[in-house]
Amino acid sequence: MTAMQKKCGTVAIIGQPNVGKSTLLNHFVGTKLSITSRKAQTTRYQLLGIHTTSESQFIFVDTPGYQTKHLNLMNRGLNQAVVSALKDVDVVLFLTSPSTVDEIDEKIIQMIPKNTPAILAMNKIDLIKDKNKLLSFIEAYGKFECFKSIVPISIKKKFNLNETMDVISKFLPEHDFVYADDELTDKNERFLAAEIIREKVFRLTGQELPYSVAVEIEKFEQTEEGLRRIFAAIIVDRDSHKPMIIGKKGDRLKEISTKARQDMEKLFGSKVWLEVWVKIQKGWADDQRALKSLGL
Repeated sequence: MTAMQKKCGTVAIIGQPNVGKSTLLNHFVGTKLSITSRKAQTTRYQLLGIHTTSESQFIFVDTPGYQTKHLNLMNRGLNQAVVSALKDVDVVLFLTSPSTVDEIDEKIIQMIPKNTPAILAMNKIDLIKDKNKLLSFIEAYGKFECFKSIVPISIKKKFNLNETMDVISKFLPEHDFVYADDELTDKNERFLAAEIIREKVFRLTGQELPYSVAVEIEKFEQTEEGLRRIFAAIIVDRDSHKPMIIGKKGDRLKEISTKARQDMEKLFGSKVWLEVWVKIQKGWADDQRALKSLGL
């Protein structure tokens, strides 16, 4: 292919919380960029994941899960981020689980611009033993004209994921590549470090800790030898949340720090010196200035 015949475009991955959007993006990119956990709306920022082949460049946009519960100022902003993401993309990949179409699904589908091709990826089909039931779910979504293709997939079993990429590529516009062949994301290491720490907080506190947790990198240094020195504050909005993160004799905070450091070293390809502490900032999820300072 000549340079002018190359394909390049943006692909928004949308859907309800906990359907696997971030996990799918990580698979497409080939490394862990977007954090994952069982908590709804773990994704808070519009992160680009880039996958480049000899012929095509896929620029995936990971979006927050659209939800109608817990609508504080932060969550209303996250829902708006989904709406905004859909305005400027070339392809929409709507990810769902095998189920009937509910009101939230319909609301999300109605947001897809009419002139933007959409693909439905139905995840977790490995959990459906009755294939007739799976067909009925596919038929239910097939009534929406926006879907140009419906692909049953299993992210866990890595089933039909390459096929999904092939389908997406058909709808990418002819365009020169926007990013270098080896670029994986538009985010810097400071951002990625904060996200890794936030993921460990969610994963290691389980359902004990409420949703309102943020991470702020207060200092990020790199020595001539390549060592990253990172100082980070985990922000909570109640006094009672602090001991949940610190744990007995500081054991949980130490585990959060250790696992986060290990992931950073793997992603950055160098040694990391990490210092983490907990800071209380009451009501930050409903404070416009606090949200702005955290990049939300």
